[in-house]
Amino acid sequence: MEWDDILPIVVAILAAVGLPLAFRSRKKGGRKKVEELCQHLQGIGIKASVLEKGASQDKVGGKTSWERKSVGAIKLADRNIDSVNVIGVATQYGVHYYLDFLVGSVSLTGRENKRKTRMTRKRSSAFWGKVTDIEWRGDDFLARKLNFDYRLKDKLLQADLNALKGSIEIFPEPKYEYTRIRTAYFLPTPDLFEAVDIVAKHIKSG
Repeated sequence: MEWDDILPIVVAILAAVGLPLAFRSRKKGGRKKVEELCQHLQGIGIKASVLEKGASQDKVGGKTSWERKSVGAIKLADRNIDSVNVIGVATQYGVHYYLDFLVGSVSLTGRENKRKTRMTRKRSSAFWGKVTDIEWRGDDFLARKLNFDYRLKDKLLQADLNALKGSIEIFPEPKYEYTRIRTAYFLPTPDLFEAVDIVAKHIKSG
């Protein structure tokens, strides 16, 4: 039997074994992630409380396919961010967690052709150089506002962006009158949380 014939069989076996394990891991470990994040936010001075399972926030980007599911949400007070939805994505290789910072954005429902917006980093050299600039790309209206906020840019440049484990992405959700600010799961420093909250402020202002 050729390797090309064996490979699909191996992949199918890995999926058959790995996915059930990932689902169980997500169910058991997801709630711990929510509690961990809530306690961390409280520790850096943010009023945060865990919402009951099945809260309406769970539905915003929480379950778009069988492998993606909300494992819990955290309500915030006195912030531009309304709540944080913790998303667990199960694969045959394990569970990956993400944060959706939810922002009420009724004003965005009046604009057509809303687009995903993403933070990009410019480096002094192609791969491993120092980050020298931040640029937002995607929705012209929102990206322009974020790019001209030099306080936001300075805060991001001074922060440890490696803690993000990736980028910051913004997804309009007009159906729910929310916008999602997505990152990989991480425990934000006060500066990084404030940066995300500034982004949320721009979203709320329309």
